[in-house]
Amino acid sequence: MSPGVVHGFFETLAWLVAVAAGWWARRRCFASVGSPLSRSDYPVYMPLLWIGAVAGAYGLGTLNLELAAMTGEGRSILGAILGGIVAAEAYKRWRGIRGSTGAVFVLPLALAIAVGRLGCFFAGLEDYTYGTPTALPWGVDFGDGISRHPVQLYESFTMAAFALFFFLWLKRRPDEAARNGFYLFVAVYGAQRFLWEFLKPYPTVVGPFNVFHIAGAALVAYAAAMARHSRSVHALA
Repeated sequence: MSPGVVHGFFETLAWLVAVAAGWWARRRCFASVGSPLSRSDYPVYMPLLWIGAVAGAYGLGTLNLELAAMTGEGRSILGAILGGIVAAEAYKRWRGIRGSTGAVFVLPLALAIAVGRLGCFFAGLEDYTYGTPTALPWGVDFGDGISRHPVQLYESFTMAAFALFFFLWLKRRPDEAARNGFYLFVAVYGAQRFLWEFLKPYPTVVGPFNVFHIAGAALVAYAAAMARHSRSVHALA
């Protein structure tokens, strides 16, 4: 199969897994947990979230390709998360909404990334998500005779492990997971992406850092600030 077909298959599978996980989490765990959003917020909040995520995904992904002197449109899940956060926080500020509204997306996102990165791995060199050369025994030759870090699998396994952790946390302490789960997800995702970016052949923009280093660091900083704010609000409640 062509890389496009392989990627499309895993993207579809990732969407299906995400929808199923979101349905389960909402019905089984979040039904008894209150949300800062009212019913009247969702018709505006959700489209804005989608617009922000799409803009971030294509914006950051395409920027990375342009820096690498490559043509075409790129997509980035890191950019999608960052864009979605900007849109969500802007809406919450406009409406005066306090508290986390993203926990319901954590399990779907973690599982979708875990599955989707398998598509990146099997798509090979054309996907431009492969790692730098390595002599480690688990290096993978994607068809050019060079053994490379399978960074797609590093990310897939990391997010699968986080999904399992969040699943157990959500079952045992749904209120706590709803309050802080999204911030922890953002911190873990941003930190592990920052780490894996050192193993990718992307062009740098500041010292040894590429655009994804900067975006990953921004996610970690956001998560730390919001988690600290959440603790202070909860302590005063």
